[in-house]
Amino acid sequence: MESTFDSLLLGFSVALRPDVLWYAFIGCLVGTLVGVLPGIGPLAGISILLPATFGLDATKAVIMLAGIYYGSQYGGSTTSILMRIPGEASSVMTCIDGYAMAQKGRAGAALCIAAVGSWIAGTFGVLVLTVIAPPLAAFALRFGPPEYTALLVLGLIFLAYMSSTSLPRTLLMAAVGLLLGTVGIDNMTGHFRYAFDIPELGDGIGIVPVAVGLFGLGEILSTPSANVVGKVLTPKLRELLPSRSEWRESAMPIARGSVLGFLVGLTPGSAHIISSFLSYAVERKLSKHPEEFGQGAVAGVAGPESANNAASTGAFVPMLALGLPTGPVTAVLMAALLIHGIPPGPTLVNDHPDVFWGFVASMYVGNVMLLALNLPLVGLFVNVLRIPYAYLYPLVIMFCIVGVYVVNSSVVDVWIMLGMGVLGYLLRKLGLDPAPLVLGLVISPIFEMSLRQSLIMSDGNWTIFFTRPIALVLLLVAVTLLSLSGLSLLRKRRDWRAQLAEVEAGE
Repeated sequence: MESTFDSLLLGFSVALRPDVLWYAFIGCLVGTLVGVLPGIGPLAGISILLPATFGLDATKAVIMLAGIYYGSQYGGSTTSILMRIPGEASSVMTCIDGYAMAQKGRAGAALCIAAVGSWIAGTFGVLVLTVIAPPLAAFALRFGPPEYTALLVLGLIFLAYMSSTSLPRTLLMAAVGLLLGTVGIDNMTGHFRYAFDIPELGDGIGIVPVAVGLFGLGEILSTPSANVVGKVLTPKLRELLPSRSEWRESAMPIARGSVLGFLVGLTPGSAHIISSFLSYAVERKLSKHPEEFGQGAVAGVAGPESANNAASTGAFVPMLALGLPTGPVTAVLMAALLIHGIPPGPTLVNDHPDVFWGFVASMYVGNVMLLALNLPLVGLFVNVLRIPYAYLYPLVIMFCIVGVYVVNSSVVDVWIMLGMGVLGYLLRKLGLDPAPLVLGLVISPIFEMSLRQSLIMSDGNWTIFFTRPIALVLLLVAVTLLSLSGLSLLRKRRDWRAQLAEVEAGE
């Protein structure tokens, strides 16, 4: 425990440097704006600003990008409460009771409870991250290539199992990402493969143009231009303080949301979204007055807002300790570390303690920054919503193109981004989630390397994955998830056939 405390002091010595504080502040500010603006979301925000981190060191880069992620969870509540428009997907549940509170003249109280709940949950999440990530990383150092291969297979299947779309569709997208990750020079043999004689593809298809295209450009193309902003309620600063009874009603939902959100955040998938839905369901189930939900229940704001912030912190545990991205946002943050020459995973704590502990300490500071930003500046953030679509989104597209070009001064990257933007738009229209594609692209080099190393160790014998206990357990869990998904699919098909038979019999 003493060594953890000493390490955390090292982290604060990094995080409290004026230059690092500045980038943490920029990340929190941009994250809040990303959360406030409907339709953009943290993934698009991080992807668009990823090129801007190339002149920075790894610590500043990942601190700024992480600030965008957890800052967007705060910002999403503003539009949900004041306009009934979820700025971010995880704020959907906040719309229901937050807007109802605003209609009753309690918009300020709802915003204050959301901000304080988010701060408590975020700080709780970082405390647990501080305690469990180092020992988890130490345990993961026992992993060899076979265990790491099995872990990545389990991660992909778990993500697909938890996805909102069907498992085959999610795995299809992940497979496309894995295939795209094989383009370029083979690290083990030096062969130039699948690059169609384009020299710029020697290093592979860049994560930056793919992420910016799929999530930045794709999101803008699929956002309807008729998304006109309606009436915006602007609360006065003196109205921000909740009453004593409102604080009392929010205390336990904040506590439950913090614990539930963190635990859900450890699992692959859209944890921050899932956790807010689960928290709302739990609060409604435990409430003595469930009929108040939908009419302005304080617990309906406090629980989900706490849960989505705790989940966004929980998602960093597998990313930092195991090098396993649990979703597209952590995949892009992993890519940022890789681009700066720092491999995420079990060796990060020992090999780059300044990056790891600086990142952890910055989240304590970032949560305080967000609390200070979100309450006094609500009026300013609300005014951003009044910027016409015709001016805002062309500017974002310009930043996408300039940002991607600046990274490698490559026109090929710009074309890749534009192509991925069109692909992202088409995937959304077809009901396919583009997020697993980026996840597959990020883990493809790590997955291929660990798989080939495993087969070299065993002289080409595939049974190596079944003779090592940890790898076997991980693969058995993956097979169990696939079986459960298959049974669920068969049950749905049987129910559908039964309904069809009933309809035909009725005719």
